[in-house]
Amino acid sequence: MKKFTLIIAVVLVSLVSLAQKPEYLQTMGETLGQFANCQSVADFQDLGNKFEMIANAETSEWLPMYYHAQCYILMSFIEQGDAAIKDSYLDVAEKSVNKLMEMVPGEPEVFVLQAFYLTGRLVVNPMERGQEYGGLVGQATDKALAIDISNPRAKLMKLQMDMGSAPYMGLDPKSFCPAAKELLASWDNFKPKSPLHPNWGKDQAEGIVKGCQ
Repeated sequence: MKKFTLIIAVVLVSLVSLAQKPEYLQTMGETLGQFANCQSVADFQDLGNKFEMIANAETSEWLPMYYHAQCYILMSFIEQGDAAIKDSYLDVAEKSVNKLMEMVPGEPEVFVLQAFYLTGRLVVNPMERGQEYGGLVGQATDKALAIDISNPRAKLMKLQMDMGSAPYMGLDPKSFCPAAKELLASWDNFKPKSPLHPNWGKDQAEGIVKGCQ
């Protein structure tokens, strides 16, 4: 009961703090809305730079830095160039992720983002990086789930890693389909702390479930 009361208190303090920054709320809301229009590396880089500007102006807020890192991670996934270019984007993301770990060390969404970043590193060269980064992704995901077992993005990262590594473990990736369907069915039960907090991933879960059919 005390733990639940403490959680409610933290959420209320966060909401009050945001309410006292109407310009920040408006700027972040407008910038987040631009995600829907991003398709190219240049689009995400432009958006990432906008989040960086907000982060520099609002040094006590961690969400702008979060989305800056996310933009550069996404750039690495859609980049069609060589590995060095992809890694250069991830180098930028890494700096922001590390700053986030210092700003909000107990935030599960940051551990999810760290797992996403590490997945990006792995994907650049799966054959050479699979063993090392696969373990690191698992560690970051486990930390997120240890803090908040209900976080759907943490569950999604674990599911993707389990399905991706299944063939190497002698397992059928589709053996995880029941878990994917359960995740999707319960996705909307999780409520972000505010409209600005991370709320991505449902479309990826839908894609996994579609592939199970």
